[in-house]
Amino acid sequence: MRITTKGRYALRAVLQLSQQAENSPVSIRTLSELEDISAEFLEQIFFRLRKAGLIKSTRGPGGGFQLVKTLSEITVADIFQAVGEELHFSPCTHDEENACGREDICSAHGFWDHTYTLFRKYFEQVSLQDIVEGRYPSHIFAEKNTVNK
Repeated sequence: MRITTKGRYALRAVLQLSQQAENSPVSIRTLSELEDISAEFLEQIFFRLRKAGLIKSTRGPGGGFQLVKTLSEITVADIFQAVGEELHFSPCTHDEENACGREDICSAHGFWDHTYTLFRKYFEQVSLQDIVEGRYPSHIFAEKNTVNK
């Protein structure tokens, strides 16, 4: 699994947006300067985040972007999914349409599927509020047999 630049920048930009946009919208240019990310790339990322319903935009002077939900309601998985991050470790964990076809004979299939499930669950449980406060849930990694068979 590899989180692309798009995913990393999306997370950074949304966290920065949360810090800057308490009462008023924040412009792409401001976020671009604060995070040292190109404004054009941020526009692409924010288009996807807005389409996913995580942020809203306001046009005109003083316009910009704001979060639609609270930090505790937005997870890392929400951000990654909105920008199209694929979190698969191997072809074994892709959707059923793109299944590798060796699951019945491959000893490693269960391992990759279990690993993917753990990471997906983790990203679904870590909210932006958790990141801001430095809290990272670890209980899911202590669970045994969490893979649905």
